Amino acid sequence: MNKFIYKKSAGITALSASMSDFTYKKHAHQEYAIGVTLRGIQEYNLDGSVQLSYQNGIMLFNPEQAHDGMAHDKTGLDYVMLYIEPQLLLEAIEKKDILRFSTPIVYDVRLEQRILSLSDAILGEKDEALCSELFLSLTESLIQTKLSTDDKKENALIRKAKDMLHADLEHVLKLDELSSELHLSKFQFIRLFKAHTGISPYQYFLNCKIERAKSLIEKNKDIYSAVAACGFVDLTHLNKHFKSVYGTTAFEYMSHLQ
Repeated sequence: MNKFIYKKSAGITALSASMSDFTYKKHAHQEYAIGVTLRGIQEYNLDGSVQLSYQNGIMLFNPEQAHDGMAHDKTGLDYVMLYIEPQLLLEAIEKKDILRFSTPIVYDVRLEQRILSLSDAILGEKDEALCSELFLSLTESLIQTKLSTDDKKENALIRKAKDMLHADLEHVLKLDELSSELHLSKFQFIRLFKAHTGISPYQYFLNCKIERAKSLIEKNKDIYSAVAACGFVDLTHLNKHFKSVYGTTAFEYMSHLQ
């Protein structure tokens, strides 16, 4: 049986997940994603290699870091995850530079306890002030462990392509027009984009539409306006793709937040 529960507080989304036969499609989040494996083994492909997070393993994903996800075996998997907006994390640690996790999985009892304390508070709908204080404690542990400044600058062409994709989410992806604007053939563009991001332009575009829909649902509590604003054919179309990334339909996700 698969179960996914989302709650949000202090600008942070918490997920409690239990899954056996569910598989996440390859995707990436705009936020930092930090989680703990509670039972079983979490398996996912990240940056060209297979990662296994065993019980008590702490999973650290950077924004726009493409990955999939599944239970490693038939015993299933329980875990919690926190999704944190980049600006919120930088504000908490009082940094301006982009920060990236240098290791995808770590084992650290103190960090684990602080992740679980914050996720428990959000999922338990505790006061926002308490959640903010627990988040600050978590960031202090993160600074002491696996955060590092990212000196690698993003390819200017890829950054321009991403900006163009984000600006046109309500429409169908026009690959020929996009690649022409970048002075590349569509095949050159697909190859270049995937080499830099680990995900195809179409997958990235679809993922951005889903992320935008999620943001609008959180903001407006109106699922049908999100369908229209993000260019989905109908609610069924949105739900299908939303579930492949979040394990639950857009409608169920909205009901968790209310």
